[in-house]
Amino acid sequence: MAWFTKMQHGFWPSQETLQAARMCGCFLVPDGCHGSPNEEIEWRITPNFIERLLMFSLNIVPIMCLVVLKILKKQEFVKYIHCENCKLTTFHCKTALFFTLNRTPPTIWKKSRLIECIVRCLQTILEFLNQGECPHFIVEGVDLFDGKLCRECQLRLERAIQGMIQDDMHVLFHLQSDDLGQRLMSLPREVQSYPGDDVNAGICGKLAREMFVQYLKLVTDVCPRLCNSEEVGVYTSLNNEINLLESLEISPSTEQYEKNYFQFIVKSLMSVKASVTSSSCIQSGQPLPPDIWQMYGESLDTDVASSKLKLASMHYCRGELRRAASVLSEVEFALDESVQPVCGCRKRVNDKLSKTFCEYTVHNYSHEQLTKKLAFCVRFLREEKFCAPLFLWYEMYRAVGDDVEHRKGSERYWMDWAEVDARPFLLYLQYLTYRGLRVRHRQLEAFYGLKDIVTSQDKLGQLYHRETALNLAGHCCELEGNVFGALATYTASLRNISRNNAANWHKQRLELIMNNYN
Repeated sequence: MAWFTKMQHGFWPSQETLQAARMCGCFLVPDGCHGSPNEEIEWRITPNFIERLLMFSLNIVPIMCLVVLKILKKQEFVKYIHCENCKLTTFHCKTALFFTLNRTPPTIWKKSRLIECIVRCLQTILEFLNQGECPHFIVEGVDLFDGKLCRECQLRLERAIQGMIQDDMHVLFHLQSDDLGQRLMSLPREVQSYPGDDVNAGICGKLAREMFVQYLKLVTDVCPRLCNSEEVGVYTSLNNEINLLESLEISPSTEQYEKNYFQFIVKSLMSVKASVTSSSCIQSGQPLPPDIWQMYGESLDTDVASSKLKLASMHYCRGELRRAASVLSEVEFALDESVQPVCGCRKRVNDKLSKTFCEYTVHNYSHEQLTKKLAFCVRFLREEKFCAPLFLWYEMYRAVGDDVEHRKGSERYWMDWAEVDARPFLLYLQYLTYRGLRVRHRQLEAFYGLKDIVTSQDKLGQLYHRETALNLAGHCCELEGNVFGALATYTASLRNISRNNAANWHKQRLELIMNNYN
């Protein structure tokens, strides 16, 4: 067979496997060529024994790749094959794996590079789809797409797989069969560096972020329903939702990835519950209930910043400035350059992942470890507003004129709340806190830090809520007595986002003050 000669020049199979394959026989089976006028009387050769030998020669990584391909085929690829008699089979996936092994160096096939190996297999399938033919790995002149996958379905599937690869394989996160998405994140990583590790780290980083983005989107979906429950009130609604999620979490039938999700949502809602309770007490002038610290304690490890910043903000609003400064110092220490910002309601203009964060995800893959390097945007619902600085209340009423009509999707909900990136809010809170404590050098340090973020296009582009950060910087300018600087900052905010921006209120307010002064 010409196949044995051709295989001499590839990376796989090994010479020992090829030598053993020469001793294998083939079957002759009554299976005609699809569409042939003589299909009923035609026979074909099938090298089943050689294929079995090749499969037995594989190590664990190619087998893991094949398992993932089969699950992708079952859960994702099938969505794009609409013709009744068309299907992508396991044999197609196995053939793509064989060709990929043949042309890929053995150093690539390691657990630390599993995702890269999966992508290489998908690129082989793309090659088949692009040329409209899937060659048999052993028998020459056989098209495995013939009679299995029409050209229309091939093209649809080609576009879908291209999209998955361009999207950095976020689709892997959604593979819930056997909890595969979570298990791909928890593969053991080797300490040594190999060519292509940056690609692997980048994919791991984006998978980790995408997982928490989806969680945050779910929190965004849950909050409006709880806040709009007029029958029992927001506090009771939060309690009922938390109790339900906790009961689901401990259920024996709950999968691990579901437990992780329930735990995260419970912590997020506990943060809202603590803040809603505190807000009500501040509004009414009542002391905080004894169990409030337990509520805050159960929510502080959602990430490195957002829940702690809400706690610091509550202390600030209660006039407990030293306590606020202490919490802010803790957040400042944790919020280093390796921490990755994450938002569940917006995408960034310049959407880059921190290289340090990506490298961290390669070796630290559990929920607990990942949250140590994530900073979510800080959110205050209207029911929490007395725990937010007064200036942020404008963000909860940002609509001017017909702005509400220009909101889409989840914007209809979160734009009635205050949403701000963690780093600029940290600096803004530090400015207010140290201003109250009369520690001028720390106050100016926070002001210059915030100003540096909003005046650097690169840093500003890394924010999810650019207009809010600019508004906070503008308020600091006002407090510094620089009205013209504040007006320029609000104008810059409106240049970034003209509608549904509280800067419209601030600009009108300042212009009115300046006109009255003149």
